[in-house]
Amino acid sequence: MNPICRLRFLFAILLTILMTAQVKSQGITSEEIDQLAERTLKAFDVPGIAVGVVKDGKLIHARGYGVRSLTTRQKTDENTLFAIASNSKVFTAAALGILVEEKKLKWDDRVIDFIPEFRMYDPYVTAHFTIRDLLTHRSGLGLGAGDLMIWPDSATFSKQEIIHNLRFLKPVSDFRTKYDYDNLLYIVAGEVVARVSGTSWENFVETRIMQPLQMNQSAASYHHLKDRSNLLDAHAPVNGRVQVIPKSLSDVANAAGGIYTNIVDMSKWAIALLNSGKIGDNPDRKLFSKAVLEEMWTPQTIIPVRGSNSYNTHFGSYGLGWFISDVKGYKQLSHTGGLAGIVTQFTLIPELQLGIIVFTNQQQGAAFSAITNTIKDRYLGIAGPDWVQSNLEKVRKNEEEAQKITGKIWQEIESAQNNSAKPDWKIYSGAYTDNWFGKIVITEKNGKLWFRSLRSPKLCGEMLFYKGNTFVVKWNDRSMDADAFALFSLDENGKATGLHMKAISPLTDFSFDFHDLDFQRANE
Repeated sequence: MNPICRLRFLFAILLTILMTAQVKSQGITSEEIDQLAERTLKAFDVPGIAVGVVKDGKLIHARGYGVRSLTTRQKTDENTLFAIASNSKVFTAAALGILVEEKKLKWDDRVIDFIPEFRMYDPYVTAHFTIRDLLTHRSGLGLGAGDLMIWPDSATFSKQEIIHNLRFLKPVSDFRTKYDYDNLLYIVAGEVVARVSGTSWENFVETRIMQPLQMNQSAASYHHLKDRSNLLDAHAPVNGRVQVIPKSLSDVANAAGGIYTNIVDMSKWAIALLNSGKIGDNPDRKLFSKAVLEEMWTPQTIIPVRGSNSYNTHFGSYGLGWFISDVKGYKQLSHTGGLAGIVTQFTLIPELQLGIIVFTNQQQGAAFSAITNTIKDRYLGIAGPDWVQSNLEKVRKNEEEAQKITGKIWQEIESAQNNSAKPDWKIYSGAYTDNWFGKIVITEKNGKLWFRSLRSPKLCGEMLFYKGNTFVVKWNDRSMDADAFALFSLDENGKATGLHMKAISPLTDFSFDFHDLDFQRANE
């Protein structure tokens, strides 16, 4: 290579290095985020989105897009309050971390030492279940096991009843061997906070975390909000059209998903976390020590990572309230949250001093991930895919596949309805009970069979004959997207003695854990 060519070659390399460094230092502009958010609103039919970006200890972008309600058409802004759902779990882990630092408990203390009535299905698991186990999704229970006691939010189970009913939930894997996301054990974790601190989980989080950070607009419960004038509405597709649906307002699961906050307040939480738990520039003011934070950010439960991905992620895990993974060589801490009609995402990359907050008021997770990943790519200095387009393609593909499944079943049901030979409803009518979910009643009314749950009033709907001894329950609340099979078992006289259930659509939220139910006919 001659000297001139060599110089050109070296110059090209230097230019590439400088351009890469420039991308990393510049990140993404507010104008580009504006365009991204507006495009995402339209692509995924989301009424409102709020986006916050924290960089190097400062909130550098905080804006709302679209409307907070399709009913009022009021605009979303950076102060609009959202339910952050399971992003509340991070606060629960932090609350326990504060108590650990105060030497009021240890991560590996046994739960029964604080809640003597706590019982799991297996006595060995009960005796060895620790505070750490409450936070790490490795209990042996299946995905979302028992969530029907809190989901949908019409369920009337008390916290004490939920803790008692854990003993009836059968494990699907050995203790501490497998990751399966759960919500109920975070309710137990919140109760540990209450019993150790002498105050409610809600008051502890508000006084020990929110108040020191001046998260003045936030609350650990909907019912604790002082000002609801800038509050979102929840939205979901109902018969093909996105519309306002009731918000989830139950307090029983607050430690698992009850916090309400906004982009401005949540950025204060992000800044404190990225500052190793310190509040502002005063090293003596802190929520908790760096040691507590590092424990929360240490992998506890392995989450398998298979196949190629855009971030060269090799390892996935869950810590204490956090999803932990590697992205392009950096450690990423994140969580998502979902309630009916509201989904959110919170992401930190400490080495880049970067935090990304995305709140949405429609239950379409592909929207928040498109925004988060696009912003993240710019700070990582990589040319990732068009996340809006690629996520939209995945959503459409999943919806098409689900429609094939459900469409075929509804066609078969329609054929069965047109058949002159009708089943004898009396075979199936009556009351049935499940150990942890309680009683349901199946009744005949006006020539139709109806399902009604006594403990979860939203679970009410017509039972349509499918085939054999199988029916499909079509819920009256069409926003739930959770129609379910009901499979009856019969005795030697042809009378139903029990039934099992499972969701029809692969897109049904995992918290509709119908498959964990085991109904037996009640004594009449």
